[in-house]
Amino acid sequence: MTLTQTRTTIPEEAKKEGLLAVVISRAVQATRTADAAVTRATEAVHGVVTPIGWAVIAGAALALLIGYGWGWLELIALGWGLAVLVAAASVWLIGRGAGSIRLVLPSPRVVVGEPAEARLIAASPGGRRFGGVQLELPVGRRVVERVLPALPRGRAFDEQFRIPTERRGVIAIGPARTVRADPIGLMRREFVWSDTVDLHVHPRTVPIAALSSGFIRDLEGTPTRDLTASDIAFHALREYVPGDDRRFIHWRSSAKTGTFMVRQFEETRRSRLMVLLDLDPGAYTDEAEFELAVSAAASVGARAIRDARTVSFVVSGHASTAGVRQNAMRELPTVSRDRLLDSLCLVETEETAVMLPDVARAAAESLAGVSLAFLVTGTARGIAPLRSAATRLPPGVETIAVQCAPEGEATARTIAGLTVFGIGYLEDLRAMLARSASVA
Repeated sequence: MTLTQTRTTIPEEAKKEGLLAVVISRAVQATRTADAAVTRATEAVHGVVTPIGWAVIAGAALALLIGYGWGWLELIALGWGLAVLVAAASVWLIGRGAGSIRLVLPSPRVVVGEPAEARLIAASPGGRRFGGVQLELPVGRRVVERVLPALPRGRAFDEQFRIPTERRGVIAIGPARTVRADPIGLMRREFVWSDTVDLHVHPRTVPIAALSSGFIRDLEGTPTRDLTASDIAFHALREYVPGDDRRFIHWRSSAKTGTFMVRQFEETRRSRLMVLLDLDPGAYTDEAEFELAVSAAASVGARAIRDARTVSFVVSGHASTAGVRQNAMRELPTVSRDRLLDSLCLVETEETAVMLPDVARAAAESLAGVSLAFLVTGTARGIAPLRSAATRLPPGVETIAVQCAPEGEATARTIAGLTVFGIGYLEDLRAMLARSASVA
């Protein structure tokens, strides 16, 4: 190529920026493209070659290098034998296996101890026949392995997997993946077929009686099912009986029926119920106490949500560290029963948790209008923290403390105006609340 031809092929930007600048720029771009390609290829190779495979490849290269360098026929034969072995293992990576695999979770929420299952549906919808393939499904910290049989054209394979639900929590299931690997374990190729789904294992709860204590009657409150002779939420008409307030006689209906008819109302009440769950590990003698406390607090919170009461579910916050002030309390969502129980799946004791009295004080400062408070904790610290926490709440707040001791004796006592329930089973809490409601 002549100098004249070279000059005629110089791009337009070379005339503006100079030939050397353009050459350098294009060289940098080519280097980046090559580096990206090498990186992708390296990641692909690393994704399919196992540590044993790398050892065999390194052994083959070393044997061939020394064999040809020193003229050792034995090492040359060994090196080529290992190379053929690697090439044969690569053949096992060809193909994808099943045509499609779906992971189905029939119910995303279960109660601790209830049976739970996930379904894997493998299908071969196309016109090809797919051979058997190894299937792996991560379930929490373990991996369930199955071998899917060969799928004829248009056929499907449906299998259910049992999910352990012995403990409250959130179990990550999936992604479902198929694995193609050689028998020796030199190569391994994975295909991901589904996303990860979460199974919420809720704490056990028991149905308890309506929480009638702690209500404050208020004409601007929420209507209840209790009927009264005077309020603002109209319910129905009934016949007049001696003693009824004549101001509530409905004259138009009385004229039609020929009998005095009076208005009947639904009683309106307001109440903010607070459930405080202690997360201080020093408050519990063992994990079983904490799990019983979570279930007791969840039962009270779920009942309050069912009764459409204004409820605040509070747990201990983190103590201040290194001069950083943190919130002494945290509120869990109470927009629905499922949202509350979902959040309780993740609640655990924490070494940095604020002590119960300080949590109660922070809750009293943040939450206005609390009329009934449940303090739920263990037995390790005794009664003193409960009495101290009760004094931090505003005057007039009815406070019920629940101390949990699995398989312990059920007790109910009042100490300096504080009602303390000791429960060994969830059913004890239901019985005590029903008894206190009947007494009230």
